[in-house]
Amino acid sequence: MYHCLKTDPFETFLGSKNLIRKIDACLRPGIECVDIFYHLPSLTFMSFNLMFIMTILKKMFNFIKIIRFGFLQLLIVAFSMMLTTLHAQTYPNKAVRVIVPFAPGGATDVIARLIGIRLSDKLSERFFVDNKPGAGAILGTEIAAKSPNDGYTLLFTANPHTVNFGLHPKLSYHPLDDFEAITLAGLQPLFLTVNPQIDVQTLPDLIKLMKARPDAFSYSTSGTGGPQHIAGEMFKSMTGTQMMHIPFKGASPAVTELLSGRVQIAFAGATNVLPFVQSGKLRIIATSSSVRSRFAPNVPTLKELGLNDFESVAWLGMLAPKGVPSEIINLLASEIKIILSEDKTREALNLQGIEGVGNSPREFTSFMKNDMVHAAKVIKENNIKPE
Repeated sequence: MYHCLKTDPFETFLGSKNLIRKIDACLRPGIECVDIFYHLPSLTFMSFNLMFIMTILKKMFNFIKIIRFGFLQLLIVAFSMMLTTLHAQTYPNKAVRVIVPFAPGGATDVIARLIGIRLSDKLSERFFVDNKPGAGAILGTEIAAKSPNDGYTLLFTANPHTVNFGLHPKLSYHPLDDFEAITLAGLQPLFLTVNPQIDVQTLPDLIKLMKARPDAFSYSTSGTGGPQHIAGEMFKSMTGTQMMHIPFKGASPAVTELLSGRVQIAFAGATNVLPFVQSGKLRIIATSSSVRSRFAPNVPTLKELGLNDFESVAWLGMLAPKGVPSEIINLLASEIKIILSEDKTREALNLQGIEGVGNSPREFTSFMKNDMVHAAKVIKENNIKPE
């Protein structure tokens, strides 16, 4: 009597236990089971098929899970992008605060208000200046850094934003990492200016005289750590000369001291010194910017006169807290660039001795990074301490 091993693909697919029982039955003692040898090839083939099918199904199941997870992620990203775009398209829909970390009346405040007025006109919502002076611009900057990153708080600032990084090692914020650069609004070249009582006309003559009388010279600035101070310390280092730093609270008293002859040298902006240069009360030797200033195109740069790496300028720019959507950043950068090209804006900038720029967020970030590294180097080499 023969036991015929009957199998089918469906039974094989469901599991191997029934198949094993049938094989056991065929192998009972005293029973001939020649059919098993006949079926072994097909059984092996079916077992192989079973393993192959199960492997394929497992891979398909895992692939489906991956696809589902990836598709979910894709939906989340798409939805976030849609919300960001919608936010940018409706921005602004309420008043925007522009923090200025300086007292009212200075160049930074004046230009911030001008840009705020024009942004209000162009974007149909109020952009208002909120002055938060204190601690060398640190107070207002801290407030801006901690503000919501929705685009409704901006920061219009100047050199102290990058200089304070080297001057105050324990800042509660990082000038680059905690902010989004929008645009560099303007640059203010500084002029190396002397009192005519010093009988020099050129840079070589000035350096020669300063080296001959190392204790006879002092220079005035608008305050410790400001662009005038950085320029003065750079000049000393690069020329091997000595002069005492006399800080004041503002550019006007610093120039007044220069006019009186109580200090002999100053690095100052065009509006502070050019009127006195034209009347013969002061004399300009060179400009601190990398290129000649359009306010005094006949005045050479210190680079032209042999100080190859010399560049130190005052700057103004608009930033936002970190995380403000790029669409809002780009919108503001584009609008401010247009504003800076308008005739009325150029006239206002000229009155402050500022040359309008209006570059891209990426370019402004690079500018601030270079300025921060440069200022930190000067501060460390000259052991400059905050007041």
